[in-house]
Amino acid sequence: MTSLLANGDLAAARAGDTAALERVLRHSRQDLRRYAEFHCVINDVEDAVQESLITVSRKLRDLRVLECFVSWTFRIVKRECNRLKRGRRMFSGQPITEEIAPVVVPEPAEWRHDVAAALESLPAHYRQIVLLRDLEGLTVAEIGAELGLSREAVKSRLHRARVLAREYLSP
Repeated sequence: MTSLLANGDLAAARAGDTAALERVLRHSRQDLRRYAEFHCVINDVEDAVQESLITVSRKLRDLRVLECFVSWTFRIVKRECNRLKRGRRMFSGQPITEEIAPVVVPEPAEWRHDVAAALESLPAHYRQIVLLRDLEGLTVAEIGAELGLSREAVKSRLHRARVLAREYLSP
C-alpha cells in the first residue's frame, strides 16, 4: 500500500479527488481482506472489509499523517471485526423467551406408524427402491445392479417414491 503515497493517489484522495479515492480503496481492499481473515470469523470477513472501506472513505480527510494510512486502515478493520464478534456473541447469548413456540416433536411410535403406513401405501416397485436406499443404505449404482435398472431409472423411481410418501404424510 506504500505505492499509494509514491504516486500521490492518497494525497489526492484526501484532498477530495473521487477517482483517486476509488483507486486507493481498490488498491487497499486485498490487503485489508487478508488482514481481516486473521481477525474475523470467516463469515464476517467481507462485511468487515466493506464497512472498513466505507469508514476509510468517510474519514480519510481526518487522517493527519498520510504515512500512517496502512496502520490506520488495519486498526479500522480490526475494530470492525471485534464489533462483529461482539454482535455475534450478543445475538447467540440471548435467552429464549416464552414468545417462541416450543418445537413439537411427534412421539417416536406415532412417527414410526405413519412412516410404515406411507411405505405400505406405495406401489411395490417404489417401496422396494425406498427400502433398498433408505433402510439398507445401498447406493444408486448398487440398487441399479440389483434390480437391473439404469442409474437414471433408479433416481427417478426414488424421487417419485419420496414424493408420494411426502404427499401421504402431509396433513
